[in-house]
Amino acid sequence: MTTSSSGFTDLFDTFDREAFRLETLDDYGRSGNVNAYKTYLAGGPKPDGYNAGWLSELNAHTGAGKRVYRVHIVSRPLSSYLRFELGWGYRTNMTAGEEFFILDVTDRPNPLLGVPDFWLFDAEVTAVMNYDGAGGFSGADVLPEDRTPEFVAHRDTALDHAVPFTTWWAEYGE
Repeated sequence: MTTSSSGFTDLFDTFDREAFRLETLDDYGRSGNVNAYKTYLAGGPKPDGYNAGWLSELNAHTGAGKRVYRVHIVSRPLSSYLRFELGWGYRTNMTAGEEFFILDVTDRPNPLLGVPDFWLFDAEVTAVMNYDGAGGFSGADVLPEDRTPEFVAHRDTALDHAVPFTTWWAEYGE
C-alpha cells in the first residue's frame, strides 16, 4: 500500500533497533534540500542549520542506541547531485551518528541491479521509495511482511559489497 508522507515518516518514530536505507539513484534533487542543492550548484557555502531537522532526529535515534545506516550505489564520475549529497549531506549527517557505505559499481557489475530504493526498519518493515524521473519523491509503498526476507537479503548483499563512506571518500571524494 502507498503511504502518505506522514504515514511514511511515522515509521521513523516506531522502529526499535535499526533503520537501513538503500539508495540507487544519481539524483534526488527534487526530493528535499532543494534550496541547499541550488546553493551548492551556484558555488555558495553550506547554509547555517543545514539538515537541522534530520540531525535532530538522528541524534534522538542514535542517542537512544538505535542504528541508522545506508548504502548508496554509485558509479563514477559522480553526478552533481551525488557530489552535493555525499559532500554536504553525508558528511554533515555523520556528525549525528548516521553511518554511510558506498557500493561503487564503476568497474564491476551491480549486484543489486533492478532493486528499488527502500528503507528497512528493524528487519521487519520495508518501505519501497518511489521517485519520478526527475528525482522527486512521490510516496512510499509499505510491503507485506512476507516480502521482508527479500529486502533483508538486499541489505546484506549491499553491505557485503560496500565500503565505509569515509574510506571511499578519501579515495574518490572531491
